[in-house]
Amino acid sequence: MVAKKSRIVIIGAGMAGVTAANKLYTAAGSKDLFELVVVEGGERIGGRINTSEFGGDRIEMGATWIHGIGGSPVHKIAQEINALESAQPWECMDGSSDEPTTVAEGGLELEPDVVDPISSLFKNLMDYAQGKQVFDESTDRECNGDFEYSKLGDEASRIFASNDGVGKLSVGSFLRQGLDTYWVWKKNRDEQVSGYTNWSRKLLQEAIFAMHENIQRTYTSAGDLLTLDYNAESEYRMFPGEEITIAKGYLSIVQSLASVLPPGLIQLGKKVRKIQWQPDNRKNKGYESDTRPVKLHFSDGSVLLADHVIVTVSLGVLKASIRQDSGLFNPPLPRFKTEAISRLGFGVVNKLFLQLGSNHAPPKSQDFSKFPFLQMVFHRADSELRNKKIPWWMRKTASLCPLYHNSSVLLSWFAGEEARALEALSDEEIINGVSQTVSSFLSQNSYSHELCNGNGNPEGNSEVKFSQVLKSQWGSDPLFLGSYSYVAVGSSGEDLDSMAEPLPSDDSGSAASSSPPLQILFAGEATHRTHYSTTHGAYCSGLREASRLLQHYQLGV
Repeated sequence: MVAKKSRIVIIGAGMAGVTAANKLYTAAGSKDLFELVVVEGGERIGGRINTSEFGGDRIEMGATWIHGIGGSPVHKIAQEINALESAQPWECMDGSSDEPTTVAEGGLELEPDVVDPISSLFKNLMDYAQGKQVFDESTDRECNGDFEYSKLGDEASRIFASNDGVGKLSVGSFLRQGLDTYWVWKKNRDEQVSGYTNWSRKLLQEAIFAMHENIQRTYTSAGDLLTLDYNAESEYRMFPGEEITIAKGYLSIVQSLASVLPPGLIQLGKKVRKIQWQPDNRKNKGYESDTRPVKLHFSDGSVLLADHVIVTVSLGVLKASIRQDSGLFNPPLPRFKTEAISRLGFGVVNKLFLQLGSNHAPPKSQDFSKFPFLQMVFHRADSELRNKKIPWWMRKTASLCPLYHNSSVLLSWFAGEEARALEALSDEEIINGVSQTVSSFLSQNSYSHELCNGNGNPEGNSEVKFSQVLKSQWGSDPLFLGSYSYVAVGSSGEDLDSMAEPLPSDDSGSAASSSPPLQILFAGEATHRTHYSTTHGAYCSGLREASRLLQHYQLGV
């Protein structure tokens, strides 16, 4: 009699799920011991990796960067499959390597000697918060050589640590303490800056600092840096080396991993409605005595029994499942797991692509080399000097820049409340809002004469035109409900470890040992303590859970 093979079901065909499937399927001897199924609720593989096209260019709707090429498994795969070079133009962001053009609201271009000291201040404060104790001498002093940022970091940290209360334990509050300390040390914050009407030095420096805060919001997905935990920031790790994009698209990595799997192993359009499991060996309703311990119920009414299920859905989906008591897990997840899910942060970051030019002229026939890597410095929300035509959802957008040199496609990033608002706007509302903003910022410099169409408006400013837009919508997509995770105030790296704990434990000495072990395993970027929020974190988590099962079946890893 042939022994029944164990069945492993992976929920989600993103980076974590496909990596786990690749590892399990290719392991020596695995096909004799278990069968493998991947179920994906959507109609494509890739998850939060979604390579697309816009304006003739290859773009990334989701994951964009290889975060450091030194030792990155994603970079290694990209090299092996020759995905780093392409004849087709792609979102390489080489324009962002240029010196940015920083413009203050009102159209005044800021000189480097105004921008650089605050940019260095912000960078060094973030380095301090992230535990990077080595300071570059070239950036540790202000232009006049009399200001050491490392000492300021020590002083800000000392004042910061002396404050009590949960609200004081955030990266946002530390950064603001650092800025306040800087002003105390500099003593010239209220003087007027030569050439910048309506801007005191303090107001201008605060606005530049806020611009960098908004960039950091998109890095972390924390809509407000006051919600980003300070103590956990130093645990986050990046690979060394430059950050690059993938010429043939990020999806090529997932496709390469999936290419070893036989047709039909990944089942698309299979959205899981309920995961029924047996935490303490009780006979749940609907089970027979000799069947597998986990029963998956799908939206189409079908069911699938499994011995092990690897759950790779986003933290946003898990949050919704416990918040709405959706019954996704039956019985519900244990308290340690739901508390970790609840405490950790999961934000929304969206990308907005815009094509320059009018609908009446072919974009590729125009010269777009004059559009800068634009950084925008806005007036404070309570300032009477704000341009009323700039919509509120643009005011925390830090930059707008071409995908590559002379590209007709521009990219801007949105986080938090603004990212959610963007999803509900029509294309016309977006085009009008961005056009009003950019035209206002470029109205007093040479860029506007090269880029603007038409004969100008009654105020004398030409309007920058856009022919079409494309936006990501991660917040409203029910398969994701957000972009990526962060350690929120009130949570810690231990919560990320709790996210990775399987149910029930594989420890034979545990109280759950009477129940079949490893019924539900968890993978995905939100289950990696030091590389959360990244594709390589998701990749490593998929390897981790596949290896856990291979060890369970005593197969070589």
